Amino acid sequence: MVDCNTEHLHQHLQRIEADGFSILRNAIDIDLVNTIKAELEPYLRGKHPGRNDFEGLHSERVYALLSKAPSVAKIIEHADVLTILDHLLPADYLLSAALAINVHPGETPQPMHIDDNAGNLPFPRPRAHFGISTIWALDDFTMDNGATEVAAGSHRWPEERQALPEEISPIIMPAGSVVIFVGTLLHRGGANRASSDRLAITPQYCMPGLRQIENMPLAVPPATAGQYSKRIQELLGYNTIDPGFMGYVDGVHPQRLIDSDYQGRRARGLKSPGLTGITEPSAPR
Repeated sequence: MVDCNTEHLHQHLQRIEADGFSILRNAIDIDLVNTIKAELEPYLRGKHPGRNDFEGLHSERVYALLSKAPSVAKIIEHADVLTILDHLLPADYLLSAALAINVHPGETPQPMHIDDNAGNLPFPRPRAHFGISTIWALDDFTMDNGATEVAAGSHRWPEERQALPEEISPIIMPAGSVVIFVGTLLHRGGANRASSDRLAITPQYCMPGLRQIENMPLAVPPATAGQYSKRIQELLGYNTIDPGFMGYVDGVHPQRLIDSDYQGRRARGLKSPGLTGITEPSAPR
């Protein structure tokens, strides 16, 4: 297991600043890898084939993972990953997407792309990132089995620059490892020239004011979200952003939908922080 102490944290942040990505090797043990694979197995029997070249015509994608494979929560809220994200995104950041990608033999390379298009907002690169992506290897990522490929440093390139073949490199890492990269980094799924599948989980996170890629309150409805930790609930969006009350539901805090014992600010003797011209009764409680 990785211990993201201060020294290691600094090293990861330096790599991400310079190259756009960093790898945490063996971040989870093989038992958790196998548990997640077992939970995903019923959904990976050809039921969710890719629908285009981007998803992969020889790949499978499984969405709404927290409604299907509950152990995925352990990697979504992995302490070392969130420690790094805490330095790369503003407070109250959200889980934007969480999906499994199973790349079958014969799959071709995905088009190079960024994850951070922010709904096609007119903010060309180079710019600050709006989100962070992670890809967890549930199978070893090798030179031949469709490992994620990146163009190191491309998060600092101008919008019009494309990656040359010699600038694209695979992420080689053992099962249980995770690569963390900024949303403006050019990357793709590689070609699978091997004889076996390559399975991965990709949780993506975004700034709190952006719309999530996956509609999380529908993908993980209140009855399901209530079974998870408070941190997972916050990442899904069952939270409000301070100062203010962005994210409220019917004038109250969304935690009231999933936790009958939730106590608002007033019950806890707290005031809404930083609100100007808004009385306490107007803020979610």
